[in-house]
Order: sequence, then C-alpha cells, then structure tokens
Amino acid sequence: MRTLVALLLASVLGCSSSDANVAPGEQTGSSCTSATQCYPGVTEAGAIKGTVMCLDRVTGGYCTHTCASDGDCCAVTGECRTNFKQVCAPFESTGQQMCFLSCEDSDIKNALGGGTMDATAYCQQYGNRLMGCRSTGGGSKNRKVCLP
Repeated sequence: MRTLVALLLASVLGCSSSDANVAPGEQTGSSCTSATQCYPGVTEAGAIKGTVMCLDRVTGGYCTHTCASDGDCCAVTGECRTNFKQVCAPFESTGQQMCFLSCEDSDIKNALGGGTMDATAYCQQYGNRLMGCRSTGGGSKNRKVCLP
C-alpha cells in the first residue's frame, strides 16, 4: 500500500510545473526561448499550418505560428487543447499573420459558456500571468489578443 501511495504521489508531483508562465492548457502563448519548445503535443512533424516560432519580441517569448486565416489556428490534432478561441492576426510591424489567444469580448463569452470576465484576468488565467489583453498592432486588421 505504501508503495502505491508513494508511486501516486511521485506521479502527481512529477507532472506539476514550477514555471508560472506556462499556459495552463494551451500551447499557443506558452513562454519559450526557441521554436523547438513550442507545440510538443503535435507529433506529426510539419503538420502545423504555418511556420512555428517563438515570438521573442514579447516578454518571456510566445509560442505561435504563422497563418493565413483563423482556420489555420487549431487546425491540427494536438495543437490546441481547449476551446479557447485563437485568431490569426497581423503582429505589429512584422507584416506576418500569427495565431494568438483571443480576448475579444465575444470570444471570452463563448469560452466561458456565456459568462463574462475581465479581459486581462482572462488572459492571465488562460494564457499566463504575464499577459494582458491588447491589440496586435497590425494596422486595420488588429485583433484583441492575450500578449505579455
């Protein structure tokens, strides 16, 4: 019995993370220092639609990938783990469209089953504690997304 309890305790502790900046359920938005740290749950190499990247222009890095439309975000099994909406949006002056965790009011409401939540609190709870809700800064196609 002691062995079973010890094994169970070790497995629970072994699965916990001491990194408070890791997204609790999603891979997009997870902290990173290189693209190789992003989307480890996707086992088929090259399956993600677009180029995987660690966006280092934001504090702590941000796992994402390039996209042409919202449909490219969460298009592959294992890429997204929750029903939290991700959107394809231009990022600042890079000229590239990338997938981001959305914090648009309608997307928060849908994610919470009709409930409401402050957008920054939503980003910090479902993205990471360093995030806030802000514009992608990509010109006329701006979207409200969770970013550090």
